[in-house]
Amino acid sequence: MAISANLERLNYDSADGCIATGQHIEVIQSQGATRTLLPEESGALCVFDRAAGIVFTLPAPVEGMQFDFVVKTSITSNAAKIITNAATVFLTGAVMIGSLTVAESGDVFAGDGTTHVAVSMDGATKGGLKGGRLRFTALSATSWYVEGIAVGAGTLADPFATS
Repeated sequence: MAISANLERLNYDSADGCIATGQHIEVIQSQGATRTLLPEESGALCVFDRAAGIVFTLPAPVEGMQFDFVVKTSITSNAAKIITNAATVFLTGAVMIGSLTVAESGDVFAGDGTTHVAVSMDGATKGGLKGGRLRFTALSATSWYVEGIAVGAGTLADPFATS
C-alpha cells in the first residue's frame, strides 16, 4: 500500500528525524453494550470497562489500521468481544491467556485466518479479566492480525470465534 500524499509529513526530508510534541492517542470508553469503531479512530485505545461486557465491531480494514483494547473491568456476564465488520474478514495471529491461579498454566490460541472473525472473552476460561491487552492491525482488506495477552481463570479455552 502506498502512503497517501494527503498525510502531513513531519520533517520528511531530515535525516535527523523529528519531534512530535503533545502527541496523544484517543481513548474510547464504553458507551453501552455495543460500539462500532470508525476508520478515523484507527490508533485508538478501546477500553472494556463494563462488567456486563461490550462488543466492539472493527471497521472495514485498510492496511495499517490499528486498534488496541484493554480490559479495565473484569467481565462478569456476556462477553468482552471484538468482531470484524463482515463474515469475509478474518483474524490471524495469536493471543496468550494466563491464569490467575498459580497452579494453572497459560496457553496460546491462534486465529486461523479462514474462519475466525471474533475474539470473545468470557471473564473466565477465555480471558476477559482485568489486565488484558490486545492489538488488532489490518494486514489487508480481508485480514486483521491479533496479538496480545489476556487474563483468565480455570481451564483456559480458545477465545477465537466464527461469529
